[in-house]
Amino acid sequence: MNSLKYFMGAAIGAVALAALSLSASAQTIGFSQVGHESDWRTAFSKSMQDEAKKEGIDLKFSDANQKEEDQLKAVRSFISQKVDAIIIAPVVVTGWDQVLKEAKAANVPVFLVDRDVETSDKSLYVTRVAADFNLEGRLAGAWLAQALKGRGDIVELQGTVGSAPAIERKRGFDAVEALFPLIKIVKSQSGDFTTQGGKEVMESFIKATDGLKGIKAVWAHNDNMMLGAIQAMKEAGLKPGTDILTVSVDGVPDIFKAMIAGDANASVELRSDIGPDIYAVVKAYLAGKKDWPKWVVIPSDLHTIQDAAEVLKRKGG
Repeated sequence: MNSLKYFMGAAIGAVALAALSLSASAQTIGFSQVGHESDWRTAFSKSMQDEAKKEGIDLKFSDANQKEEDQLKAVRSFISQKVDAIIIAPVVVTGWDQVLKEAKAANVPVFLVDRDVETSDKSLYVTRVAADFNLEGRLAGAWLAQALKGRGDIVELQGTVGSAPAIERKRGFDAVEALFPLIKIVKSQSGDFTTQGGKEVMESFIKATDGLKGIKAVWAHNDNMMLGAIQAMKEAGLKPGTDILTVSVDGVPDIFKAMIAGDANASVELRSDIGPDIYAVVKAYLAGKKDWPKWVVIPSDLHTIQDAAEVLKRKGG
């Protein structure tokens, strides 16, 4: 009898160990990140890595350095390693169909985060977990239209050409400004989402407009470009935040510091601490919940000088 109990106990223990092993293997996830071009992107990567460690996920992390070819190589590497899921923050929206088909053929589910892709077959990925970039553009546009009282010339710092946030933030902003015929974007150029890119583009704008003569505001697709633009304006003897209004997207700590200093006016916060949100979706899918909408929306909020100190404190700045 004791032998039987021992055998049953050992059998149950073996089943439990097998289940535990299966559960552990289901936590192997490959993540292809855009790069580290901005403070927001760096904070997002940290959220993904910290949360993976916290949840015992074996995260295979790859930084694409803003090169789509590097992302495609990383995804194919994840497929060959037989990971249980792949997470992609795409550099640009195009060129993804083939590798997504390869992942599907290998029965590896793909999840898009932050940025989107263009594909005629949305079954190639499970869902996208991301903010509404178009809404971010509309929020920025609405705030600026009110601040300008419906009148004024604007210069625009666009994000990486062909990327989802650059496309949608511009589309949303333009849709709002189209309602105000006396507001006009007179200069627009990509700063590639980087501080240096924003500074260089703003320097060219300053030169081309005789010191931003007649320009009432700067609209940037992310905070890092705006921070570079602010530096360029101050070096040119201009007063950003006072003579020239600013609005951008991301909500990184340094933009709130700029607001408090009077050098910036508004930013639409794109949450970077979304690792828990993303892994919750992936883990639930791997556990059997297959019926996901094609887009799980992360909310965005507009912040100004009025709440800059409060938000900066929340972010630990």
